[in-house]
Amino acid sequence: MFGNLFVEEEEEGSSSISSKGRVLKGPEEPPPPRGRSNLCGIKNQGGTCYLNSLLQTLLFTPEFREELFSLGPEELGRLEDKDKPGTKESVTNVTNQCNGDSLSLTEHILCEQVRVIPLQLQRLFARLLLVDHQSATTADLTDSFGWNSTEGTNQQDVQELNRILFSALEHSLVGTRGSAFINRLYHGTIVNSIVCKECGNVSQRQEDFLDLTVCVCGVSSLEEALWNMFVEEELFEGNNLYRCAQCNKLVTAAKSAKMKKLPPFITMSLLRFSFDFTKCERYKETGRYSFPLSINLRPFCEQTEGDDSDYSYELFSVIIHKGGCYGGHYHVYIKDIDQLGQWEPPEEESKPKTKKKISEAKVCESKPQEDDPLSILSVIVGQDPSKSVLVDQLGQKLMDRFGFSWNKKFKKQYGAIGKFLQSHGDTFIMMSGGTRVALKTNPPSPVTDPSGPENPQSADCALTQQHEATEAPTGCDQEAEPESSHWFDLNDSAVTAIRESDIEKQFQGKESAYMLFYRRAQLHRPTQALNNPQYKVPPELIQMAQEENIKMQQIREEFESTSNTIELHLHLAPLYRLENGALQAVCKEQGDTSTLSFDRRKTVGDLRLTIYQMQDPWDGDMALTVAKSLPAGLHLYNTLTDDEVSLYSAGITNNTALFVWNGKEVCGAPVLTGAEWEPVLLTVVRPSLCPDAEDDMDLEEPGLTNGRGPRESQAPGLRKEARGFAGGATLGEVKQALGEPKESLLCQEHKGRRRAEPGAGEGGGASGWRVFPPDDMHRTLKELSLKDGDALLVLEPQSFDSSVFSLNGDVVTVTTPSDCRWLQVEHQPSIRQGLKEEEPKKVKVLATGNTLLSDVKQRALEKIQELEQQTLEGAEYCLRQVDCAGKLLPPVCEEQSVREAGVRLMTTLTLCRGRAPEASQLFLSFSVGAAPSAGAEMDIIVEKTCTAKECLKLMLDAVGLDGKCTSWHLRRLDWCEEVGEPLMDEDAPLPELKISNGETLIITEGQLPPKGFLKLCVRSFVGVGAVNGSAEESHHASLCGCSSPPLWDAGCAEISDEATLDELKTQVMTLPALSDLCAPTTAFMRVWQVEGKRLARVLRGSQLTLRKLKLTSGTDICVQQLLKEEDLGPKEVLLNVKIGVPGESRYYPSEELTWDASKDPSPRSLRTCLAAHYGLSPDSLLLAKFQPEKHAWEEISSWNQQVSKKKKKKRTESLLGAPFHLKDGDTIGIKNLLIDNNRDFCTTEEKLCQQRLKEQAETKKGDFSCSEQKKKSGQTKSRKPEVGLSISVGEFR
Repeated sequence: MFGNLFVEEEEEGSSSISSKGRVLKGPEEPPPPRGRSNLCGIKNQGGTCYLNSLLQTLLFTPEFREELFSLGPEELGRLEDKDKPGTKESVTNVTNQCNGDSLSLTEHILCEQVRVIPLQLQRLFARLLLVDHQSATTADLTDSFGWNSTEGTNQQDVQELNRILFSALEHSLVGTRGSAFINRLYHGTIVNSIVCKECGNVSQRQEDFLDLTVCVCGVSSLEEALWNMFVEEELFEGNNLYRCAQCNKLVTAAKSAKMKKLPPFITMSLLRFSFDFTKCERYKETGRYSFPLSINLRPFCEQTEGDDSDYSYELFSVIIHKGGCYGGHYHVYIKDIDQLGQWEPPEEESKPKTKKKISEAKVCESKPQEDDPLSILSVIVGQDPSKSVLVDQLGQKLMDRFGFSWNKKFKKQYGAIGKFLQSHGDTFIMMSGGTRVALKTNPPSPVTDPSGPENPQSADCALTQQHEATEAPTGCDQEAEPESSHWFDLNDSAVTAIRESDIEKQFQGKESAYMLFYRRAQLHRPTQALNNPQYKVPPELIQMAQEENIKMQQIREEFESTSNTIELHLHLAPLYRLENGALQAVCKEQGDTSTLSFDRRKTVGDLRLTIYQMQDPWDGDMALTVAKSLPAGLHLYNTLTDDEVSLYSAGITNNTALFVWNGKEVCGAPVLTGAEWEPVLLTVVRPSLCPDAEDDMDLEEPGLTNGRGPRESQAPGLRKEARGFAGGATLGEVKQALGEPKESLLCQEHKGRRRAEPGAGEGGGASGWRVFPPDDMHRTLKELSLKDGDALLVLEPQSFDSSVFSLNGDVVTVTTPSDCRWLQVEHQPSIRQGLKEEEPKKVKVLATGNTLLSDVKQRALEKIQELEQQTLEGAEYCLRQVDCAGKLLPPVCEEQSVREAGVRLMTTLTLCRGRAPEASQLFLSFSVGAAPSAGAEMDIIVEKTCTAKECLKLMLDAVGLDGKCTSWHLRRLDWCEEVGEPLMDEDAPLPELKISNGETLIITEGQLPPKGFLKLCVRSFVGVGAVNGSAEESHHASLCGCSSPPLWDAGCAEISDEATLDELKTQVMTLPALSDLCAPTTAFMRVWQVEGKRLARVLRGSQLTLRKLKLTSGTDICVQQLLKEEDLGPKEVLLNVKIGVPGESRYYPSEELTWDASKDPSPRSLRTCLAAHYGLSPDSLLLAKFQPEKHAWEEISSWNQQVSKKKKKKRTESLLGAPFHLKDGDTIGIKNLLIDNNRDFCTTEEKLCQQRLKEQAETKKGDFSCSEQKKKSGQTKSRKPEVGLSISVGEFR
């Protein structure tokens, strides 16, 4: 009941009317009437599906319903009196004493004389029976419980609710005739007996029950569970003896239970939720658990006299839980005993079927083999009513029919079920994009043949044969359901008819039975109760339901009227004229439309009559034609001719435009209607070669004219006008309408190129046009795929005499200087004046590709001065481009032209303060110390011939820093905008250092590091000059990780990367911090490389260079003094070994051991080396590697050798590779198994460290195991906290 499970089901028939069919916003949509079943559901308040299922069960328990209806106002009071003054509040909590931590309900009673719970329950039952709505609400009932909106969404258990609700009703009905009706209907008695095996004494104790809780775990059926409860005896023997009161000693005894009194109704609660003590979590039992439709309880009763009918019970309700133990959804299967609903066969079974093919009949007759997946899937698919099955549902159908899943039985051998279906293409065919599967020999037919008296085939034919039931004469036809076994599925608001055989589907799975309700078979209903929902309903409740039905019917009628009212826009013919192939309004200021609200259920004739009355007088005939506003104007489509059809049937929706005219002409001009004559608005382009043009007009944006008259550019270029033409007109008719001679050319804009593409032609702008061939003159605009906004160029032969137009084959190139010879310059006044931010001033300047940028700046300054009416000094400003991120680029060189500087026409330049660089100069940005933030860098202009040292001197002078250049150096910015590599060659010119225009440099304090030199951080052991043993102990402590590494900083060494390891050792000994280090030769020194504050590897090879040792600048090294010379080979590994003290969790002091792994790096080689070192037998040694990060030991043993498939050769076991990766400084633990049986390498201190690591991990990550288990089980959302359930009931005497 979490998440979407709480969301209310979409109600049947409640789909909202499309907004385009509705205009006036009326009242809220009323609840829909009851569906085909004629039964009423209950709305889910968010998490009340468990309450809805139980209430429906009580409603369809006629005896419970009639007992409740028999209580009148004289006993229960009236709801109208509960809020009267003078009432007192008396509340008593009713909780479930059996399991008080499960649920929490609350009822609030304000008056002792008004019993609110039974009154609200009466009203709810009356509404469910008599009010015509699809679903009723339980809001009033839950308000009487004292629930708020939050409690309505909490998950609760229906078994708990059943007990507490009955207890609350008993408390509410104290002192009335109904105070004992719960006991009369549901109360039973169980006798628990203990029989002494020695004296035969019987000790008995009676126990009352309102429902029976039966076990599910380890039990396959309800009968088996009842047998274990009431037939099987529990023996007290061995250590579990019983003290007999008569024998007065511990004796062997037998305990048993029997039902003494059987109530009319028995509720069975199935214990599907259990607790796994191994995993410490709850889980749901989803195995098969069958239960009968009728059951005889005689074997489970104490007294067995009487007829079988006294012990026979019939199932009439099954509450079903779908989901897991932490969330799910409840719904209920109910048998309609009084036949209050209208039962119809389920939809998939009520459809007419075609004749079954012989192959399908064979599938139905044959019994599939359970070990043959092909046979099983063929039966499931072939017997489905629709002849096809969703692939996602195939596994569930397999579980329902045969009781086992695909994954457990077949997946290991045959793979996934979808892969199996695809691999058997000769039997199955995949449909609907692979989501459905059908039999290839019997595919589903798209059209069924209703003729012919065919009997529908049952989907349960194979199941019936599997249980060896008697077949009908047709072999696979299912008998009709008997009249008395009408079952419905009540799922909150939805009510659907089901078959009795569908109950078997709830025996197992995540959606399975949770509570069973049985009624005594002797309980027969009177004939007057059948099909009579008013039977024994109090008259005041019948009247209440009738009043609600009348009110609801009025609301529905009002809503229907409002929802069917649409707005129509009427266009009257006298206000329009035909122009350019479309209808245009004569005068738009007066308004060309009128709005009419009309009921779409009325006919076209009613609408015509209404318009006649509105437009009185109207001369002549009136035609109503559907119209649509297009870019070219108003166009007419179909005319409404049939006056008898409704507007809804005629397809008239909200906001439909109707043209009112005589059906023939408008203002004397005939009008063509229909989609094929839709007008197209084209942009007609003609040459405009006017020599007397003003330059200012070139600055206007090229665009279309707003009217149909031409608007010419006053400079050489093109003039454009918008013209509309009928879509059915040919291109020749268009030319004729334009008044062009026959020799004129019509051209369409070339789709492959953009107009005014920069860089093409002299002015930077040119466009290509394709000439229409002569055959296209007979084709219509629709056939040519011309649409609104397309351009049409009209050229006369003499137009090619101008340089603007050039013809190459069928392509015309047009150079339009008036369209693309400009640059936009933007200036921000606030930057210059220091005032509050103002809108930037933008001006357009005429420019071509050959225009100098200095001229562009001068023209821009003049126009900006005119706009701002202030004087600007041109020498103080420069032009800068802006990138796509809005960042200013370096100033452009004003000595260059637009084309040389790479500036594209029709772009924007920014006018900024500063000096523009010359052609021989570079514009650089710089900052001191660190990478600059956005806008914080400083700018400088230097000569290209300037060296890095000269550039540094200019930058230092610009920022006012004193000092020699030797105290500073320049560095670049790397790709991630951080300080990068230094400029090593200070005497090289900037271009040789690949410093380009606009680059940013960082002034860094300090001398320039020498070329090829490394700066290494030198560390040393504490007390390195003392003795070698202390150094080894400190080294081991660092490896264990029990404390921080005992290393101290000895300074830095700067040395060339071409120096050898011996030279590095010699230079390290000159450090002041290591002046006490005394070593005869460098062979008495060991150098470690430090990584992550741990010793990583020993640097070996005294004559190898630091570059070959892969040392880089900034590497940390550690120096260790030795007592003897050392020269390690490339495959020799320096290990710290220590042997365990026999019988204790500690070790002897560690020792250094050099293991030569060049010949044999296997575990046996290491074991032999250690055995020789300690003088022990190799077979008696157990080795382990210490893992300092985990404070744990990894045992070293021989593993199975892998064989290469290609070379068929065994791989050598190597400790230098996976999984051990032995390296310098690793610690190896040794156990001598001859005298030490303890194979645990961990010491007490290491175990404490492991515990601390575990606590730290739990603190950081929380309960990681629970979250992982939650993800595996599909619970992606956090669970709500469980809330206890109680009902507070008033005190009644």
